[in-house]
Amino acid sequence: MAKRFALIGAGGYIAPRHLKAIKETGNELVAALDKNDSVGVLDSYTTEARFFTEFERFDRHLEKLRRRPGEAVDYVSICSPNYLHDAHVRFALRIGADAICEKPLVLNPWNLLALEELAGEHGRQINTILQLRLHPTIVALKQRIDQAPKDKIHEIDLTYITTRGYWYLASWKGDIEKSGGIATNIGVHFFDMLTWIFGPVRRNLVHMHEATRAAGYLELERGRVRWFLSLNRGDLPKPPEAGKPATYRAISVDGKEVEFSEGFTDLHTESYRRILAGNGFGCQAVLPSIEIVSAIRAATPIGKVGEYHPMLARVL
Repeated sequence: MAKRFALIGAGGYIAPRHLKAIKETGNELVAALDKNDSVGVLDSYTTEARFFTEFERFDRHLEKLRRRPGEAVDYVSICSPNYLHDAHVRFALRIGADAICEKPLVLNPWNLLALEELAGEHGRQINTILQLRLHPTIVALKQRIDQAPKDKIHEIDLTYITTRGYWYLASWKGDIEKSGGIATNIGVHFFDMLTWIFGPVRRNLVHMHEATRAAGYLELERGRVRWFLSLNRGDLPKPPEAGKPATYRAISVDGKEVEFSEGFTDLHTESYRRILAGNGFGCQAVLPSIEIVSAIRAATPIGKVGEYHPMLARVL
């Protein structure tokens, strides 16, 4: 039987992946919200969903549905700005729905613990999107590390460069109070991946933390990680191919590169399938990565000291 979905943040960059996932898993979008009304993208997936630009009317509509037999929404998909995720997850729980929230689920670990308690009170589930755990290349890497000697400490370089224009800093993403900064906004799922594969954090140092670049060092149970994140086109190792995104994702493990720039197209749909089957990633799964980015945000950068990423010598 098809599940009924509502979606918050229909005009955002990531919303089409959620809309596609809802449709491809055979479910129904019944309502959507965005403060902007440029959401013609909805017609590619459904023309039957009610649309709202005011949260209060969206809230009222879903409350009405909740009180009608068989019409309540089962899930609320949350694609809103990072700083609103906490409130929108709470809203989903309050109307008796499970939440499916984009990364980062929250900005700080204490927010996460409060949500987990609230979910228990309502008897609902909170799910987040950790798509890298489903990426075939990353799954293969984890299997390889799991089979290695347990006392081996791996040397890892993580590089993620994804070009953004001037709009980025003018939007909520450029406001650290709203996005959590670059390490939170584009790095949190990489930090989740690293702790998933190499174990819990032993040490967390920040070498650089700017609006469009960040770099640091993580000492994990089974790995030493030098990481570098950037939104600057000039940091790409080579010019992007025509017609392809100006993005570079790479992990080097013990001197061997694991390139995973491709393969992201259907990971949200696979995430939804797992959530619908009761196998989603909840609050405890995401806690280590939220602790990492929260600590990065609070840290004082130390510059080119100790174990730093090779890219840092080029930009600092």
